[in-house]
Amino acid sequence: MEQRILIYAPAGQDAALASQVLAGSAIASHACRSAGELAEQLALGAGGVLTVDEALHAGAYQVLDEYGRQQPDWSDLPIILLTHAGLDSLPLRQAIATLGNLTLLERPVHMLTLITSAHAMLRARQRQYQVRETQRRKDEFLASLGHELRNPLAPIKTSIALLSHLYPESEQVNKVKGVIERQVTHLTRLVDDLLDVARITSGKVVLQRKDIALQQVLSHVIELCQPTASSRNISIALDLPPHTVMLHADYARLVQIFANIVSNAVKFTPSGGHIHITARLADGQLQVAVEDNGIGIDPDAIPRIFSMFEQGRTVAGQMASGLGIGLSLARQFAEMHDGKIEAQSAGPGQGSRFVVTLPASMPAGPAATPASDVPAGPDQAVQVLVVDDNRDAADSLQTLLQLEGHAVRVAYDGAQALAAVDALWPQLIVMDLGMPGMDGYETARQIRLKARGRDVLMLALTGWGDTGGRTAQAGFDHHLTKPVDFDAIAALLQQHLAQRAAATTQAE
Repeated sequence: MEQRILIYAPAGQDAALASQVLAGSAIASHACRSAGELAEQLALGAGGVLTVDEALHAGAYQVLDEYGRQQPDWSDLPIILLTHAGLDSLPLRQAIATLGNLTLLERPVHMLTLITSAHAMLRARQRQYQVRETQRRKDEFLASLGHELRNPLAPIKTSIALLSHLYPESEQVNKVKGVIERQVTHLTRLVDDLLDVARITSGKVVLQRKDIALQQVLSHVIELCQPTASSRNISIALDLPPHTVMLHADYARLVQIFANIVSNAVKFTPSGGHIHITARLADGQLQVAVEDNGIGIDPDAIPRIFSMFEQGRTVAGQMASGLGIGLSLARQFAEMHDGKIEAQSAGPGQGSRFVVTLPASMPAGPAATPASDVPAGPDQAVQVLVVDDNRDAADSLQTLLQLEGHAVRVAYDGAQALAAVDALWPQLIVMDLGMPGMDGYETARQIRLKARGRDVLMLALTGWGDTGGRTAQAGFDHHLTKPVDFDAIAALLQQHLAQRAAATTQAE
């Protein structure tokens, strides 16, 4: 389908003659009888379009213009337009100005000219398809890379928590733990950014909007960025309105927007510097400014800093560390929220200012400290099963849960997990998905089919994101992405136990 040329010449014999000429050179073609058919066939794939000037006002221009505006970044549909010699009409001028990859051939067209032009068009289109395939493989590679990097990060992060339990009062251990924790957090964010590049380019990012408070978002951002800032003696000040500012937005993506900007400010602010975050409401729009007294931005570089993989330069002219995708992701996520990001700087050495503008809700009264969604409840020792073919990840999580007083068993594949469930039913199962043989999805389905399968809390713990809801369909209660904080598992367990206790009380 993608190697054929679509022909749209609704009047006369142009379509039939062009088809015969192309067929004589073994070039596939399809003659469209209407503009509607042309649109349908373009959606199926085409190497190019051959049309005539009189077809422009018969719907060809509208179809080609709409397709050109909606085609993906890799695509630049080649079009050959047959026109009468000396013709100068408004539709023709409009086509030349807006249709992009357009080649004009004046009639009468020599057969060899038409064939040569058709071959050139198909060669150019084939190059575009190769770019598309390269992008697809790149996205698959980034997704696989992110998954593979997350697997070793999980036991490292669990081991950090173990150090806190084993040596809670050791100053040297706490110092080492802080270094490891900061670096793991940084690496985790780099991995997440890589995965988001793949998700955005493949159109898999879907916002999960809900009503959230700006104060809660920025508190989370400070929590993420403060350790690195403190290690460099950089202060972060927060100046927010006295009332709660509400947004109808994706919480995780908003945190990502502001965390990328603030961490970027930390990276380019010298030791002892300061970062000031202010927010104000105006005409239903929220403006959050992140201002630093760092190395600043060259005015010529400002238009480029939001480009993917673009990296700024340090004072010494060396390339900055990082992947150069954080600001690009921040802008794309802001635009998905119908917002924008602008960068300002007086020049090198003058600091920088980033302003995020987002649609906001009306003030909701005095600000209040957000309450935890997790109900309080007494600590309880529970039966836990950890399932992961990565033995380091499984064993370190087992040790951490045991230190919390839980009875924990480990299984290294799906079959072992089913056998462990039959031997002694657990209240909590933390299970990897990408296991050899019986994977986590099938293992979860088998557990749910058992007599007591409805009662257990099952958490999917994996390096892959869950964009299609497969884990919920398999029977998991929650999907956690590696490396996960142990506190997140503990909170979900506590919530589950509280809900079970409440249900039991009501039944009595």
